[in-house]
Amino acid sequence: MSTLLGTTLNGRYRLDSRIGAGGMSTVYCALDVTLQRQVAIKLMNREVASDSDQLERFRREARAVAQLSHPHIVGVIDAGEDQGRPYIVFEYVEGETLKERIRRVGRLPIAEAVAYAVEIARALGAAHARHIVHRDVKPQNVLIDEEGSAKVTDFGIARTLDEEGLTADGRVLGTTDYVSPEQALGQRVTGQSDLYSLGVVLFEMLSGQVPFKGENQVAVAMKHVREELPDIQRLRPEVSAALAAVVDRATAKRLEDRYGNDAELIADLEDVLAIETARAGSATGEVTAVLRTLPSRAQRRVPFRVRHRVFAVLALLIALLIIAGGVAWLVTRTHHGTGTPIVKVTQQGVQPVSLCQSCAQGFNPLGNPIDEAPNAGLAIDNQLNTAWDTQHYYDQKLNKSGTGIYLNASPGVAAKELKIVDSTPGFTAVIYARNDTPPLKAPPGNGWTSVSSPMLVGKSTTVPIDTQSRTYQYYLVWITNLGGHQQLSINELTLYR
Repeated sequence: MSTLLGTTLNGRYRLDSRIGAGGMSTVYCALDVTLQRQVAIKLMNREVASDSDQLERFRREARAVAQLSHPHIVGVIDAGEDQGRPYIVFEYVEGETLKERIRRVGRLPIAEAVAYAVEIARALGAAHARHIVHRDVKPQNVLIDEEGSAKVTDFGIARTLDEEGLTADGRVLGTTDYVSPEQALGQRVTGQSDLYSLGVVLFEMLSGQVPFKGENQVAVAMKHVREELPDIQRLRPEVSAALAAVVDRATAKRLEDRYGNDAELIADLEDVLAIETARAGSATGEVTAVLRTLPSRAQRRVPFRVRHRVFAVLALLIALLIIAGGVAWLVTRTHHGTGTPIVKVTQQGVQPVSLCQSCAQGFNPLGNPIDEAPNAGLAIDNQLNTAWDTQHYYDQKLNKSGTGIYLNASPGVAAKELKIVDSTPGFTAVIYARNDTPPLKAPPGNGWTSVSSPMLVGKSTTVPIDTQSRTYQYYLVWITNLGGHQQLSINELTLYR
């Protein structure tokens, strides 16, 4: 394989170094000479390229992963063939595998292990929502990037639940250290099988070792079928009963005793992360990042002092902005507010409207209104690195007419446009307005007046508003389509008059 180093696939991808190799393919670090960026290339080995079954597995991986777009899944950039050998181009992730991290540091800090489990479970949830089962969940297939975030990779034996006949011979596919009982027995594999494997990965992160040893892979696989996992609390007494219960349920032998779906496991992991953070009394690294994404029910479990530390830098920046804008607020204010928004003027004669710190509110009249309420102020805090998040929709569908966030422009303004900056482009939104306090009733109608056309929102989008010169106090960003996302993150909303 080393003779391929320096060669260029299809005149575009130069193979610079080998990252790893398996029986079916070899992974290279390569340079995309067209865009001048590093990528990872999985190139099918020549000796197996003529095997129709192996070739179909390889092509199936490309089709499966190409459907997935999630911050915790290594994304597919391109695919092709060079001299009869197919290849897949992935984003290049600088860092180490989760397995290498465990080998390097041993048992991970408890909250860190749970945080990684949350990210992996969310990634699997995105795959399962598209009926794709990974089938080989293991720490070797989880990359930890330079920022400490987990990304699931190597869907090499993944298949969709709609496909038939691909494992009809009962072969066991996957690494037996993490294999589910039903997979070890050659039975039908579903998303619950991935959840079992994730439970074993969580066990290893907490204990520093895999649960079973054996003379060979078959012996290990049979232990997954017949034996209960060792008690994680005996191996590591500081693990809470709540976390031990999650490990036990995720790795239950019987499907009816195991988590039925990703949402159930994610909800429990989120609660446990809050509990473990509270017990530790502090949060660092990736734990801090995941804490920011927890729903309100879980965040309420985190002590105020920890939440305060997590958002300490943010609070300091907001305070400085408030102080710096104080004079301008007194002299030029349109109404009470936090100061001039970070984006000043978008076109001639248009000026930003200053909003108060509490002048944003999540709006979810067709679900649990509490779900959309927390952290709405992060969408108007003049900080592009913070965001208001919708609740999670694991099937990437709203399953209702919409959800949103509204701004209180008291005492009222005839707005001309609204700028939306977000990190989840591709969703659809329309702007509504009203003057009386918004009821828990969704537009259209119910007192809401449409003041814009529906618009596909990119990373930075200005939505024209036509109030027909009428002033309104409340402006609602009503989201009607998630654009393929499980959760939307709006970094900043700026209203202009």
